[in-house]
Amino acid sequence: MTEQRTPLIAGNWKMNFDHLQAIAFVQKLSWSLKDARHDYTDVEVAVFPPFTDLRSVQTLLSADKISLSLGAQDVSPHASGAYTGDVSADMLAKLDVGYVLVGHSERRQGHGEDDATVGAKALAAHRAGMVPMICVGETAEDLEEHGAAAIPVAQLTAALAELPEDAEFVIAYEPVWAIGSGQAATPEQAQEVAKAIRDALRELRGDERADATRVLYGGSVASQNVAGFLRQPDVDGALVGGASLKVDEFSRIIQFKKHVTGA
Repeated sequence: MTEQRTPLIAGNWKMNFDHLQAIAFVQKLSWSLKDARHDYTDVEVAVFPPFTDLRSVQTLLSADKISLSLGAQDVSPHASGAYTGDVSADMLAKLDVGYVLVGHSERRQGHGEDDATVGAKALAAHRAGMVPMICVGETAEDLEEHGAAAIPVAQLTAALAELPEDAEFVIAYEPVWAIGSGQAATPEQAQEVAKAIRDALRELRGDERADATRVLYGGSVASQNVAGFLRQPDVDGALVGGASLKVDEFSRIIQFKKHVTGA
């Protein structure tokens, strides 16, 4: 983490919370952060609810002037048409969605999404004025066969091939072997891959984009380990899964700077 890049803590709710539960959760989180005097300009906070919750959460954020950023968990690569079950980027943008997850390992593995699909979704989000959060990560088998960073860098390179040079994006490194396992990567492992990602960005997009782009770590993030990750120079935040469903725990993760600085 550097002063140049604003840290981002993002909560991916996955398939949890109906719209009423989502409203209650966001209200409680907002109250918790208000009590802690959280500065949203110092650490950005985003939540990624299921599609069915987006309108309710967006209305609450707007009405109560809550400074949480809103993200969507997926987007269609298609603009419109006969694509039953898909949700277009323009539909999401109309709900003030700022970020869109693309390439999450659960979409790659469970829905057969390849690098071309991930790139197309990232482009769709960009064209609608949203920031794609490009998820990359290796399985335990990939790690053993190819070593650290090879697969994440290859996935990123493929996704960026679809995006114009001026596109803004966030990268979330989520080692598949760590997601939901309770066994996170070490801070040193996260830094090794984050640095390789930033070095690849430097070659692909130049120094300015490489220095400005936030690289998050995800995979069994908790309040007990988040500070270690955020002390690393190339880790700029966290994409949090299960722990983002618990108000107290997620609030403590968001306040990681208290653990880093002791303030």
